Amino acid sequence: MPNNLQETHLNRARASLRQVLSWYGYLRKPGQPQSNLELASFVKPELEILTNTLNKLDSNVIRIAAFGLVSRGKSAVLNALVGQKILQTGPLNGVTQYPRSVQWTPGGKVQVELIDTPGLDEIQGELRGQMARDVAQQADLILFVVSGDITRTEYQALLELRRSQKPLILVFNKIDLYPDTDRTSIYNNLQQLGAGHPQQKPLLPDEIVMVAAEPAPLEVRVEWTDGRVTYEWETPAIQVEELKQTILNIFNREGRSLLALNALIQARDAEAAIAQKTIELREQQAEDLIWQFTKYKALAVGLNPIAFLDVVGGSVADLALIRSLARLYGLPMTGYEASKILKTILFSSGGLLLGELGSSLLLGLGKSATALASGENPTNITAFAGSAIAQAGIAGYGAYAIGKAAQEYLKKGCTWGQLGASTVIQEILSQVDQNTILYRLRQELGIGN
Repeated sequence: MPNNLQETHLNRARASLRQVLSWYGYLRKPGQPQSNLELASFVKPELEILTNTLNKLDSNVIRIAAFGLVSRGKSAVLNALVGQKILQTGPLNGVTQYPRSVQWTPGGKVQVELIDTPGLDEIQGELRGQMARDVAQQADLILFVVSGDITRTEYQALLELRRSQKPLILVFNKIDLYPDTDRTSIYNNLQQLGAGHPQQKPLLPDEIVMVAAEPAPLEVRVEWTDGRVTYEWETPAIQVEELKQTILNIFNREGRSLLALNALIQARDAEAAIAQKTIELREQQAEDLIWQFTKYKALAVGLNPIAFLDVVGGSVADLALIRSLARLYGLPMTGYEASKILKTILFSSGGLLLGELGSSLLLGLGKSATALASGENPTNITAFAGSAIAQAGIAGYGAYAIGKAAQEYLKKGCTWGQLGASTVIQEILSQVDQNTILYRLRQELGIGN
């Protein structure tokens, strides 16, 4: 991707993070009521994630995490990239007990943090497995290391990592142990399985790389000029240059977009968690608010004699309810955004709420007609009252349904606005080229297809 487009992605991500931090900034101001102080304590971990994510964006450090089952050579691959044996390796399972990181500066330019993780299939290693998944959330790029055909356990782990919505390179390690024909056959199988879904296209060259990070020593026969024959052990050269070059190509082509995308994914998840916690903390207040608007809307619509004003007044009440819920949850919202949410709710209800709106309009027209005729025939007042009661019931039901639907929508936090994380994620992925590693992620999410 062009450098200016990558820079735009990075700036959009920064703007999105700064916006959400400014929105929740009121929680950090002194003199807050007790309810806000309680909320601030409740969502402190998520606010710290947002702050740290923004700081990471500003530092331009790319994180690459290596995953795989035990004894696949994750630590050896990272050591080979760095060019030093920093991370411990060995023949026993579970050498890496906890995530460790080393710094790498390929080409003397890009700052990279390489993260080694425990094996995903460790016996009694549930805690280490969870730590590995936590690392995946922070990674900008994932290396999934295998050393032959993918096992069922590896395939399930691969699918789980793909659900983290991160670009992934499949690293076929220990190729020195296979003859050329077997190596090619395994590579072709990995191309298909590594895509993560039978309907996906096979992995591209940038998505699967063969390496020998720590080749096994070979016994070599040595024949001397005097006729003697001896045997020596030689260690073949490390084969990792292709992986290193692949990573550098990705950095040059889409590195800043990778940073932006990962930051936005972390922000989206943190914002959704903040909204969820806020909704749980203020659930009773929200329920009371929804019922209050339900009663007001039912009374206002039922008693109003003019059909057109019924519809307008009901819509105004629905918009006011959505904005009031947003304020209760500490989420900023303009009238325009509230109207967009209302339209989404109406059209996503399967026509139910639109049908209720039409029924209310018909009842409103009948009510208006009986109101005009009531001066000539007082018995029409009874008809007016019947229509008003029916219309009030429909209006109240609609208000309650919209209030509950708005709650679900607001659980997404601020991710839905113009600079919201979800919006910018879709924007970035819709602009990636087919020759980028981000393109598969775009396909998996169904964006721009």
